Amino acid sequence: MAAKKRSKKKSRKAAAEKAAADSAPAAKPQGLVRLLEDDGSVAKGKDPGLTEETLLYLYEQMVQVREFDRRMLMLQRQGRIGFYGPILGQEAATVGSVAALEHRDWIFPALREGAAAMMRGLSLTEAINQLIGNGADRCKGRQMPCHYTVKEGNYYGMSSVIGTQISHATGAAMAAKIRGDDIVVLGYMGDGATSANDFHCGMNFAAVYKSPCIMFCQNNQWAISVPLSKQSASETLAQKGKAYGMPYVRVDGNDILAVYSVTKEAAARARQGDGPTFIEAVTYRRLGHSSSDDPSKYRDDAEVELWEQRDPVDRFRVYLEKKGLWDEDKEAAFKDDIAKRVNDAIAAAEKEAPPEDETLVTDVYARVTEQQKEQLAEVLALEGRGVNTGAFPL
Repeated sequence: MAAKKRSKKKSRKAAAEKAAADSAPAAKPQGLVRLLEDDGSVAKGKDPGLTEETLLYLYEQMVQVREFDRRMLMLQRQGRIGFYGPILGQEAATVGSVAALEHRDWIFPALREGAAAMMRGLSLTEAINQLIGNGADRCKGRQMPCHYTVKEGNYYGMSSVIGTQISHATGAAMAAKIRGDDIVVLGYMGDGATSANDFHCGMNFAAVYKSPCIMFCQNNQWAISVPLSKQSASETLAQKGKAYGMPYVRVDGNDILAVYSVTKEAAARARQGDGPTFIEAVTYRRLGHSSSDDPSKYRDDAEVELWEQRDPVDRFRVYLEKKGLWDEDKEAAFKDDIAKRVNDAIAAAEKEAPPEDETLVTDVYARVTEQQKEQLAEVLALEGRGVNTGAFPL
């Protein structure tokens, strides 16, 4: 009996290793764009020649969101926030694509683009305010944690409804074209969203109307507990762009230089009136779908271990070291600085009080009626306090 269990476990591990190998960028090139090798080197003539400032900025954003993720997951486990959706393993896909745009361009995120919000102006403290749902949170705790909004940064509010943002991104791009606005819209999705109705609707309208948008699919191999092999029979997700009549690209999503380059090219095409591009970034979600998910229930550790060897942050750091832009001393000082930023942000956010009870009506009505004030007063009386009339708009 014990031998049978060991055999079954060994078989599961072998299957997991095969699945991970089959989904690896290096194993299935199929037109896949790849600039950074596994050892951090770049083949002759393939280096995109980004400035030192840009390279260091990309690395800073990747490391910052990784540390932020680590700490927020700890806070969730301690009961200090209620929910979190980690990005571990997908830093290059998010940071590289956003950095390739101009600040005037719009971003329509899916579920794992918190780094994009921070790159568009969301401070660490504001992000944690939202996770806590305190009085300094713009949504006053009425939006699900880890669902950020940065209107000033042209970053549309995140939604947990799978695929809806694809139609929204297409519509915004169509409107921009009609108005003559010289902008590009970047719409994100996961591999699971390519099975949603909004994907087909959004892709079709984007292509037919030559909307200035980029459809960016973060193929992290899992739609919660459903593997890619059970989501689609297509050889790649990228080729689905062909069916809708738009250019498509399959890129190594753990190669930030490649992600940046293909997104930059897609943005240039859109801006000059040549319509949308569909990008499939092949990457991997190394943790659970969210803090509520236990991935060990549906995938083998061997698969995760193989993808850990393709870590996007480590790979890019080696590239910077080879160029003489980074070393161990800079790394140590930088990690300390990032940790301090996150610690300071946590301390600042946890000092904030909960949302005022008056926001139950002031956040809903532009002009609060006397009847509503009376009703609120009855509720607050149960807490032994009166209404703060100064909270009401004149």
